[in-house]
Amino acid sequence: MKKKIAVIGSGFSGLSAAAYIAKAGNEVHVFEKHDQPGGRARQFSTEQGYVFDMGPSWYWMPDIMESFFADFGYKISDFFDLISLNPQFEVVFSEDKISVPKNLEELKFLFEQIETGAGLQLEKFMQSAKFKYEVGMQNFVNKPCHNWAEFISPKIAKSAIKLDLLTGFRTYVAKYFKSEKLRTLMEFPVIFLGASPKNIPALYSLMNYGGYALGTHYPMGGFYQLVLAMKKVAERQGAVLHFNKTVECINTDSGTVRSLTINGNIYEFDAVIASSDYHHTETLLKKEYRNYSEAYWKNRTFAPSSLIYYLGIDQTIPNLQHHTLFFENDLDEHIDSIYGETKWPEKPLFYTCCPSKTDNTVAPHGKENLFLLMPLAIGINDGEFKREKYLTEMLSRIERHTGLTDLRSKIEYKRSYCASDFVSDYNAYGGNAYGLANTLYQTAVLKPKIRNKRLKNLFYTGQLTVPGPGVPPSIISGKIVANEIIKLKQEKL
Repeated sequence: MKKKIAVIGSGFSGLSAAAYIAKAGNEVHVFEKHDQPGGRARQFSTEQGYVFDMGPSWYWMPDIMESFFADFGYKISDFFDLISLNPQFEVVFSEDKISVPKNLEELKFLFEQIETGAGLQLEKFMQSAKFKYEVGMQNFVNKPCHNWAEFISPKIAKSAIKLDLLTGFRTYVAKYFKSEKLRTLMEFPVIFLGASPKNIPALYSLMNYGGYALGTHYPMGGFYQLVLAMKKVAERQGAVLHFNKTVECINTDSGTVRSLTINGNIYEFDAVIASSDYHHTETLLKKEYRNYSEAYWKNRTFAPSSLIYYLGIDQTIPNLQHHTLFFENDLDEHIDSIYGETKWPEKPLFYTCCPSKTDNTVAPHGKENLFLLMPLAIGINDGEFKREKYLTEMLSRIERHTGLTDLRSKIEYKRSYCASDFVSDYNAYGGNAYGLANTLYQTAVLKPKIRNKRLKNLFYTGQLTVPGPGVPPSIISGKIVANEIIKLKQEKL
């Protein structure tokens, strides 16, 4: 029987859920508070001719995106051109730099030059990481994680030791490499998971395979092309997207969600999927219907917030790659300012994305589109003075790396974005940018549940539930929750 389903939010998990639910023959309506889809992955243009992706910029795990489109009979190439970057990215250290090549054999050669024997060690590391990737992405991440029984299978049991679930990532990397630079290079990918490498299970070396081995890519036209492509897929299945629509209340009766109050009007639905911030979604419910208390959220370990700058530069910038990591300072000191004593980092690390190096449509000719990102603790005071102080710090280090002077005078467009903006735009708890950290105690069944415990037809998807933060996991999360609703299709919701 056809059901009428509402999806709150049109981020990656919301678009994914909407597409799968609509394909199953349901009437699907997606409600988005902004005037465009994408959530954190929105895009904006300026009068000067710059086009900025607001959030995600690392296109890793391309097989996950390709799998999504294949489920609907499409290929990525039906929607946009995907470029493989070479070098994938560059890491700037205090005295030198490392460019990560596209080819894994070349990367092995590079490792060997830095540390004798490290080339072979990288090969061994990647063989293990490939195994974790294949088992993890096929057998782990697609679980709804209602209980641990889902993980009881001969294949998973046989693989348990090789998955290194109880080994810390930093300890694991140190078994393979002695060079501090190589360790930093191998630890970098798990920063996307929102915690210190000391506290993330070695299972997530699968990220190294999903990035370094499968490559770093870029959708021509910007990351937003993935959003637009997923929107088209969802609409072709029959889903309807509604913009400038704010969900103000989730209305319940007798253990069931009956309707949503949207822009002051009431609309009835058979089931609701919340792709919006999990904590915020629960504030739309009466307290007795919430899965988790305020104390619960306060005690979670959240992935960082970020200070972001979108800059239009009135000249080309030499010696800068599409992706560059400025790691001249100590990684642990910066991480401690996020997860230890909450404060602005004294010696920050940061990241730059300069997509105009690859794509001439995102900046006027002879100019650069520059995206700066510095991870921060959630809930931090992010006034304009603080933001500008760190912009000056980041610009000076870019100047040192590129040989430029007075880069600030070349800025013809500037916009900052920080913790308070994540709160106002996305209702993000504490202004977090990436959801919950993937620590051992916040993995799988230990994450917030995808189904409301008291309301049988309310579901949650996105980076605050399974499988976790990042674009590919969010797409998978939408599929997981869609399958849960499809299973209930014969029931009276």
